[in-house]
Amino acid sequence: MSKKKSEFSLEQFVVYPAHGVGKIVSVETQDVAGFELELFVISFEKDKMTLSVPTNKAAEVGMRALATPDVVSHAMKTLKGKAKVKKAMWSRRAQEYEQKINSGDLIAIAEVVRDLHRQDDQREQSYSERQLYEAALERLTREFAAVAGSDESVASEEITSVLVGRAA
Repeated sequence: MSKKKSEFSLEQFVVYPAHGVGKIVSVETQDVAGFELELFVISFEKDKMTLSVPTNKAAEVGMRALATPDVVSHAMKTLKGKAKVKKAMWSRRAQEYEQKINSGDLIAIAEVVRDLHRQDDQREQSYSERQLYEAALERLTREFAAVAGSDESVASEEITSVLVGRAA
């Protein structure tokens, strides 16, 4: 087995596109069909879930290190922007939002939060709109908190104040 240095290490927080922020808790070797396979074991504590990702496929599946502070500030700028609502049918828009959330791209996720955020005086959100909004908001909050090394409630307050402040 090659000992190629991975860009990921033990105890590191990473972002897995379909699940958000997780932590590499171990690197294991398993025997699969007569081949030794090295795996990152990633724990998603909030979801009480563990995922094993072959170390040689991690980048391929879109796993990445946490966003840099630059990317976080770009995401914050995105949140401050004006919501862009396309005139497409909801099913098509919902699909696009879902793809953005599962892309693992922090800026794309911020766009979903921005576009689906509702002020109190705006029309009601449908159930599916709210589900997508909450999923995107949770991903954004977790990564902001992990990058800042702060509590999720702190990150959540920051995001909320930006969203509420942009209407003023």
